Amino acid sequence: MSKESTCTWPSVAHGKQRNNMEFTFTFIRLFFWSIYLLGPIIIFFLVMIVILGQIVRRIETWTVFDGLYWSFVTALTVGYGDIRPLKKRSKALSVVIAILGMMFTGIIIAVTLSSTLLAFEKHSDQQVIETMKHKFKANELGKE
Repeated sequence: MSKESTCTWPSVAHGKQRNNMEFTFTFIRLFFWSIYLLGPIIIFFLVMIVILGQIVRRIETWTVFDGLYWSFVTALTVGYGDIRPLKKRSKALSVVIAILGMMFTGIIIAVTLSSTLLAFEKHSDQQVIETMKHKFKANELGKE
């Protein structure tokens, strides 16, 4: 096998041994720092989900726990179906809760992806990444 065709991970390229724990700690620091900075937005979404869930609870005459449980199951789009609203106003509010939940989940996913990308860029060999990008572009051009 030629030297170019062998696959090397960025963490061990050119004889450099990187500590995988450094990557993990960088990710964790970036993730929690981002969550801290986005805290007011995250708290807003959580509070709105709880308040709207409790409004639905009153309309449907559920217990406080059932309202809280249902609002988070709906917001996180799990939807077990064990508790469901029957009145039109409750159903309309459940759509709002689901949209807020998708926005909340989207923020968490975006923070996770961003933290991963930044940690990867910090702990990888840029020359290897550029070589990989070039090979992927060459492969894509060859498929057309």
